[in-house]
Formats: sequence, structure tokens, C-alpha cells
Amino acid sequence: MEWHNILDPASAELDQLAERYHLHPLHIEDCRQRNQRAKIEEGQGYLFTVLKPVRIDDQSNFDAIDLDIFLGADYVITVPEVDCPQMRELLERIQKTFTPDSKPERIFYRLVDEVVDAYLPLLDKLNEEIDKLEDEALEVPTPEVLASIFSTKRTLIFLRGVLVNTRDLTAQLQRIEFPGFSHEMAPFFRDIYDHVARNLDMVEIMRDILAGTLDVYLSSIANRTNQVMKVLTVLGTVALPSLVVSGFYGMNVKGLPVAESPYGILVVLAAMVVMTAVLLWILKRYDWL
Repeated sequence: MEWHNILDPASAELDQLAERYHLHPLHIEDCRQRNQRAKIEEGQGYLFTVLKPVRIDDQSNFDAIDLDIFLGADYVITVPEVDCPQMRELLERIQKTFTPDSKPERIFYRLVDEVVDAYLPLLDKLNEEIDKLEDEALEVPTPEVLASIFSTKRTLIFLRGVLVNTRDLTAQLQRIEFPGFSHEMAPFFRDIYDHVARNLDMVEIMRDILAGTLDVYLSSIANRTNQVMKVLTVLGTVALPSLVVSGFYGMNVKGLPVAESPYGILVVLAAMVVMTAVLLWILKRYDWL
């Protein structure tokens, strides 16, 4: 059994392997034109599979890359995306267990299983981020928290698309009739399908939790707005008696009580204080403060 790992899809080595193993030109084109969806297709004596490993870039953004696999009766060809250290590390780890006596179906299973298992730590990281957003939405609902909620929502939508296509791939993998697959591989492929289905369920649950987090954020903002309006209303109500009294004595008319008295200003100030105190007592009495 031969394993060919093509690090550069544009190299002539891929063309030589295509001629040697009679690989379809459209499959070679898919290797060189990235951003394909996860899929599995039958060729002339081989299977062509596109897997979508997910990585986190330097800005903590989730990004999907392509891993193309040609599986034949006595060979495996892998074409990882260029400049992806994570994918090269994964392939090197599996290649350490590779021997010429290894079965191609086993190598294929390890590749698919490793890619699917790598989704779970990313989902756990997102779950922790959502828990953190829940607390922030309740305690400090800032515009930055809202931006993080929408960013996480886009990430979940992206992961859901990847997982849905991967689930379809693993489901088709259980039904496909390929001479290179022995009957003993059926439980292993079924296990991969279960893992993908579990991950997809986690994404759906996190989407619901995130929607609840957005509701909590909006409720917190509404409550803060109500508290601000309450304080402003109370302040305006408390200041109203003083404004009325000062408005009367601010008019340029004669005949107002104690207007001509030398102690008039003190009497007016005392009246303002008393009226304000009475109003505060009324507000406190009815628990409006």
C-alpha cells in the first residue's frame, strides 16, 4: 500500500498520480480550487473525499480548510490545503503509524475520525465563550458584548454548515458500496456518524442558548433604561415644588406674601425645603423611590 501526501496541489506530482491511477480531472480541479463543501464521490476504482477541518486563526476566527483524499484499493492520496500547520501535524501523526502493510481503509478511517474528533475541542471553547457572554449580558450589557454575541452567532452558523455536510458525508459512507471497504469497517463508520450527529446537536443547543443570551442582553438594556428614567422622573418630581415657588417669586409683580419682608428669602427657602421633604415622604410612603 502506498501513501502519497501532496503538499502542493499545483505540483506536477499530482498530475502524474492522476495519470497513474486514472483520477477524474474534475476531482483534480477540486483539489486545486479550494472552498469545496464536504463530500464523497465515487470514481473509477477509487473514492474521492473532501473533508473540512476547522482551525482558529490569529484573530481567534474560525476558518475551514480542505483535506482531499483519494482512496484506492492499494493506495491513499492526501492533498491538504497549503500553509496549514495544524493539518500537516495531523498527517504527520498518522503517518508515524503507517506501514506498507497498512490497509488503505484503516488510513482513511483514521483521517476522517481525526478530523471529526477535532471539532469537539472547538465546540467546548465556544460553549465556554457563550457562558461568559451570558454573565456579561446580565451584569455589564455593553455594545462590545452585543458585538461578541453576533460574532459567536455567525461562528455557530458557519460550524452548522460544515457539520451538516460532514454528517451527510458520513451517512453516505455507511451506504456506499466500495470494494476497498470490508464489513468490519461498518461499526467504525457508524461511530464517526454518531460523533458528527452529537456535535451537530451541541451546535443547535448552543444556538438556542445564544438566542437566550441575546434576550437577556436586551432585557438588561431595557431594565437599565427604565432605572435611568425612574431616577430622572423622581429628580424632576422632587424639584417641581421648588420650581413652582421660585417661579412665583421670580415674577415682577407686587403683593406676594413676605415679598417685602427682610426675611422673605429665608421664608421662601424654608417653604421649598418643607414642600420637598413632604413630597419625598409621599414618594417613600408609596414605595415609589
